[in-house]
Amino acid sequence: MKINKGNPSTRRHFLGSAGAVMAMSGCGRSASSGSRYAPRKRIGTPLAAIDMTYTLKLNRTNPHQLHEIWDDSHVLTGLQGLANRNSAAIYQFFIGGDTGSIDHFWWHWMRGEHNWLSGGRVRLFKTLRDLIMEYQHLVRGLVAYDEHVPSTSNVASTVAGVEDLLPIRFDKSHTSLFYWLTSDPKGPHFSVKVWLIRPDGSPLFTGNGIIPGTTTASTKSAKCDAYIWAKELYLDTGRCNPAKMGFYIDAYWLKKPFGYIPNHTLSNHDYFIAHRGFFFDLSPWADETPIDDPTQPLGTDQRTLRAVLRSAWNQTHGQRMNHIGGFMPWDKKYTNSPGAGGKHGGVATEWQYAYIVSCFNGYMDADALGLGAMANASMYQHYPLKRRYPQKLPTAHDLQRRKLINAQGGVADKSYVAIYVGDYDSAAWLYQMLPTMWTDPARGSIPLGWAFDPNLSDRFAPGMVYARNTKTPNDHFIAGDSGAGYLNPGALQTPRKFSGLPSGIEPWRIHCSKYYRLWDIKLTGFIIDGDAPATNDHVKAAYAQFSPDGIVALKSPPLGVFDGMPFMPMCSDYFAAGGSPEDAARVILQQTAARNTQFRIYRTILQTPTWHKQLFDLLKKSALGERIEIVDPYSFMLLAKEYTNV
Repeated sequence: MKINKGNPSTRRHFLGSAGAVMAMSGCGRSASSGSRYAPRKRIGTPLAAIDMTYTLKLNRTNPHQLHEIWDDSHVLTGLQGLANRNSAAIYQFFIGGDTGSIDHFWWHWMRGEHNWLSGGRVRLFKTLRDLIMEYQHLVRGLVAYDEHVPSTSNVASTVAGVEDLLPIRFDKSHTSLFYWLTSDPKGPHFSVKVWLIRPDGSPLFTGNGIIPGTTTASTKSAKCDAYIWAKELYLDTGRCNPAKMGFYIDAYWLKKPFGYIPNHTLSNHDYFIAHRGFFFDLSPWADETPIDDPTQPLGTDQRTLRAVLRSAWNQTHGQRMNHIGGFMPWDKKYTNSPGAGGKHGGVATEWQYAYIVSCFNGYMDADALGLGAMANASMYQHYPLKRRYPQKLPTAHDLQRRKLINAQGGVADKSYVAIYVGDYDSAAWLYQMLPTMWTDPARGSIPLGWAFDPNLSDRFAPGMVYARNTKTPNDHFIAGDSGAGYLNPGALQTPRKFSGLPSGIEPWRIHCSKYYRLWDIKLTGFIIDGDAPATNDHVKAAYAQFSPDGIVALKSPPLGVFDGMPFMPMCSDYFAAGGSPEDAARVILQQTAARNTQFRIYRTILQTPTWHKQLFDLLKKSALGERIEIVDPYSFMLLAKEYTNV
């Protein structure tokens, strides 16, 4: 869950500046491998690398430099998507402060001795234009879009992936990248193959009449007409990959370019372009018009969103889950955040969106601000994975040796506490935070449950392998929100409010089973029910098959066992980055004051191992310290199950 409903300001406001702050710190196998859209796994020779951090130093108040930031980033991510589709070819340094330290961290790790890219030749390109000239043979031409109809920038990314084109903002000025790509004597002389703006610069999508190139009446919104056009030409026809979608901010960013520059999230597009995915940026609300399209008929954005999701469901015949990267740009649209123009809170908007996508078999890889930026996923997808990554899980015998279970199966009379370490339901969040978390000197000194959603290996297999290769006995891996992807499982069961579709429980079971088996995960640390119904017995029966060691949910009855699987609610309190271990200790001590056997699991957000060590020391030094037993989530659920069975 990207924003906590109980205290929406804490995490959301922290993360508004966290991207810049955290980025300053130094620091595969495709899920669709059987699909006709899937890349193959090879390494290009030599590898190309380019430093894009110059865009972070440009002046956003200068219109030319603002457009340079956007245009260069968009064209590069399009080129990466094409070049990295069938092999690892192009890498950029962009994320991580002024030096791109995050990208450098992962580059150096992959280039280390006996690692994937060790020993390979690398060619460092000094300019984007040099790189384009080198790889121009992969490009069939351009798709030109209209910044004054911002949604066309996302449509251009969709078209680019399907048609092998570069997405470029239309700008005939002689200083523009568009001019260099098409007309400069020293450029590649690409032709525009698809126009999302008329060649004279007038809008193609106007919100009137018939949507160009179709027989469909306009939605009365130029923004939504562009998405309906893309849906009909690419998604409905099967030309676009329905199982790979991206919710990333469109060219409206150019109107509000404040904050950490990489949060334009253009660098996230490459993976979805490589997979010929579909891009969108639409409000989930039907009771208000969005700030970026205030004259549209009420509810047009939501109707368009549902039409896109239904088309994706139709293409997969409802037999698989659909990966949706990205997240709502809550600081600029769709919420009541200052300047975003909406009336709904951030949590409410998140939960509305989650509810809707879940009703269409969609799950989120939730690249939320301010850690939403990621680069190079189209390259990381080629990282070679083993068939399985086993982890040593505790047994009842282990707990007997620790005198937490006696020979008769009785559980020692203590207050058991476990920690769910989140939130890592986004490849971008894991990408940016893992270097800090994993190099923390306190890691390994205390038992922690690292809630890395296992599906993150699609976009960030190197990070998942890095963590497994360097884990300690106190590092345990569990699934986070709400398994192999963030959705509301209760919206998989019928009736499904926003779609009316048949149950999605079985596709979810098959989907999660694959990832849980790969990463040897048997426990789901947090099911986010949101505004959807609580999970029914059909959903629990599915979880019992791939998550037999337990589930923790928002809307859960008290501790119990279902079909051999323990379940319990998440404690209502959570501890987000910025909160002190002293405050967390006070909450836990108040809630564990009763002297009876009890089980409490707590969720933390972006807290370091050092912070957790300080918390644990405070708990053990307290008057209740002898009664409090801090255990990993697997031991915790095993003890809870034994206690319930007895």
